[in-house]
Amino acid sequence: MYQRTGPAAYKNTLGNTLVLDELFKHPHTHFKTIHVAGTNGKGSSSHQLASVLQEAGYKVGLYTSPHLIDFRERIRVNGQLIPEADVVGFVDEFLRLNEEAAIEPSFFEMTVAMAFDFFRKSQVDIAVIEVGLGGRLDSTNIITPEVSLITNISLDHTALLGNSIAEIAEEKAGIIKTNVPVVISESNEAYNEVFQHKAEAMNTSISFADKEYQANYAMFSPEGKQIFNFHQRGELVFPDLKLDLLGNYQRHNLAGVLKTLELLQESGWAISQQAIYEGLAKVTANTGLRGRWEVVGNNPLMICDTAHNEAGLTAIVAQLKATPWKRLHIVLGMVNDKKLDDVLAILPREANYFFTQAKIPRALPAKELADKAAQAGLTGVSISSVAEAVAEAQSQATPEDLIYIGGSTFVVADYFS
Repeated sequence: MYQRTGPAAYKNTLGNTLVLDELFKHPHTHFKTIHVAGTNGKGSSSHQLASVLQEAGYKVGLYTSPHLIDFRERIRVNGQLIPEADVVGFVDEFLRLNEEAAIEPSFFEMTVAMAFDFFRKSQVDIAVIEVGLGGRLDSTNIITPEVSLITNISLDHTALLGNSIAEIAEEKAGIIKTNVPVVISESNEAYNEVFQHKAEAMNTSISFADKEYQANYAMFSPEGKQIFNFHQRGELVFPDLKLDLLGNYQRHNLAGVLKTLELLQESGWAISQQAIYEGLAKVTANTGLRGRWEVVGNNPLMICDTAHNEAGLTAIVAQLKATPWKRLHIVLGMVNDKKLDDVLAILPREANYFFTQAKIPRALPAKELADKAAQAGLTGVSISSVAEAVAEAQSQATPEDLIYIGGSTFVVADYFS
């Protein structure tokens, strides 16, 4: 399982995926799909799309990764987790079918096949499929979607995807299919041409959503939602658009989501303005998404977020600076395959740190993280478990302080569990 063991679990071939697809009689051909790739924001964007489509009256599958607490979070229909009996049933069926094929699929390859099989059995109208890692060789990349959405590209998983933005973009561009329109949420001179060339080669249209849809800032409603005024090419098209996900970075994801929905409408999907408004206001209720600038406590304010690379944490640091607090406490843990020095360089120097580690083999030992952080000018203590680190932060914080919990998806998962 990649989230436990890291790069050793990654398969850079679609061989097993194609055999699994054959064994289960091509389940992905029985429903429509949207494919979502990118370095940051693909999970939030996938959940937003699923929520809107659900509000539009469609039966919606949602495949995402990784999970926080329960494996079944990865596979949902209209927000409901795949039943345990279906997980067991799929594995039993695989063991029977595999007697002759004798393949040894990875955790991720099996999970994608399970999702596609479950979505067919559930007779979904459409499924939102989040890419696991990269794109070109990802197990999800056997689908031919209605729209492909790529959120953004930054340096992450460089050992597997390439050492430059352009190389990583090439891998993500692998989801672009012939005659399937592609949306890029956030344009960037470092990778725009890569996507443009691929779209031309695939004879399809490409839209850079942030060139069309813009909301320069958000306000907060009394019930705790972000409120945006989204303009399209200068015209106000979504006034007072509420989103129940509170990260400032969501406005970048929303541009891509709105453009994707526009393209779906143009191709005949019945998605009303009301469905868009209702769906975005109820993402967490409809889809169960957690861990995106999620407020988990007050007095002191406690926030957790799954951002785990330099680009994601840069957005978090900006929002921390814009949030009032008397003293900032950060419970931080990371995995051992990230560019640690780059991340530590952007973190606030004035914060009080509690360096910790999640309960997975990939976790960077808390002591090692603390030592590296000290070299980067960050001060704090090393605590071996997330629960103990959070408890210590709470014991030191006053009601006017802010406690941030993050650095890794798995730190957030440990906090929730």
